[in-house]
Amino acid sequence: MTPILLIPARMAATRLPGKPLADIGGLPMIVRVLRQAEAAGIGPVAVAAGDAEIVQAVEAAGGRAVLTDPDLPSGSDRILAALGALDPEGRHNVVINLQGDIPFIAPEAIRACADLLDQRPEADISTVMVAEAGPEDRTNPDMPKVVAAMDPDGRSGRALYFTRSVLFGEGPVWIHHGIYGYRREAIQQFTAAPPSPLERRERLEQLRALELGMTIWSAVLDEAPVSVDNPADLERARAHARSLGAPA
Repeated sequence: MTPILLIPARMAATRLPGKPLADIGGLPMIVRVLRQAEAAGIGPVAVAAGDAEIVQAVEAAGGRAVLTDPDLPSGSDRILAALGALDPEGRHNVVINLQGDIPFIAPEAIRACADLLDQRPEADISTVMVAEAGPEDRTNPDMPKVVAAMDPDGRSGRALYFTRSVLFGEGPVWIHHGIYGYRREAIQQFTAAPPSPLERRERLEQLRALELGMTIWSAVLDEAPVSVDNPADLERARAHARSLGAPA
């Protein structure tokens, strides 16, 4: 495989405008994500930016960024636009889509996404999940769940469905986290298709891939990545940065 890691980011976040440039321990959040992606060591890294301010911040930190159309409808579309600009020759056959709001994502989590595509040639897309932390997780609609046919080793599973609903019956509940690995042809097929009925119903775009007949495998992480979706999350991220000391 020849992966490339792309991080979509835009300033117009609904719950936390300007989120990519929010200061976390002396670094813009998008730069922290960039550093973690670089530490994964699996391929070149770039930010697919919807705003010139993001490009400037990334380049000032020594990173690479591509300015994309701010009106693109989703992060996946932004990823595809950046991919076309950075790699028109098609040298990279795997694209890792890393969200720009997970400033402390472990490099091992990024590698797990890439490794799963290597280990599972039948997989079109890979992603990650963690076990629920408690009963409150399974009833929280903001924590999408993965219904998966688990591999015997318990470290990965083939995704059968994704839902915001409460799952019935006993058994582990897996919480989905939005890191994706795509084979190049898969992201091209995915972004070319309109939003699907289940995607619109659940507000989960990965359901479009399942409705298209794609195969998604999900790797198990031992620890959930910290995401920043609102001001309270941002304060928690800043507190975590203070516990780590100086900027990375």
